[in-house]
Amino acid sequence: MARQAQAPAPQRAAEPGVIAGAFLAAVKVLGWLVLGLVFSILVEWLGLTFWWPEEGTRHSRLMLEAELGYVQDTVPQSLLTRDPAGFARCIADGFYHYGFEVTGVAAGVQRLNRSPLPTDSTLLALSRAIYTSLSTYLIAAITITQVYALRLAVLLLAMPVFVLAGLVGVTDGLIERDRRRFGGARETGFVYHHAKRLVAPSVGAAWVLYLAWPVSIHPNRIILPAAGLFGLALAVSAATFKKHI
Repeated sequence: MARQAQAPAPQRAAEPGVIAGAFLAAVKVLGWLVLGLVFSILVEWLGLTFWWPEEGTRHSRLMLEAELGYVQDTVPQSLLTRDPAGFARCIADGFYHYGFEVTGVAAGVQRLNRSPLPTDSTLLALSRAIYTSLSTYLIAAITITQVYALRLAVLLLAMPVFVLAGLVGVTDGLIERDRRRFGGARETGFVYHHAKRLVAPSVGAAWVLYLAWPVSIHPNRIILPAAGLFGLALAVSAATFKKHI
């Protein structure tokens, strides 16, 4: 009998290198941040339409003032920078500069805010009429972008809190693991696998909730519980970890 030809083994797709992997991860993070900004603007627009139409752009301005106050009062010092408030303002100004000044949006808004002249073209008059009907939404979007930038700065400044909570959780978990092993207690990987799944979402939930929250909120109400959940998940993971699972 003729030997049957063996089918060639399927080739595994080449995994990206360290630099390519880091680049792809950075692109994904940037994409999620852009989606978060778009979502925050959409929520503000929905609020202007259905929930707080009488407040208008005052709602977003009050949010910006409140967020600035939270940065000054809540983050007086940081391991990442000597001037946390200045760092937050720098990020907010950078968002405004590259998002609205460099793109020409700010100059266009100033031009449309001017009084109409007899020499204005038909296109300019039409643009001014459209802007007049949508100016509340445009100004709110600009202000919410600055609020988003301030909250992003607060989250970056709060990362040492997650690191500290993680170190405490891992240390406590390893101590409990040694006590369990020395005591001859029964080991199981069921709890470990479930606790491990909560590690990354506990950090991601803080970013998603805080960046997308539609009204002013003190950052400690979101960051501290998320950091506590992060430390607890690491503690349980370390305490129930087995060498052979």
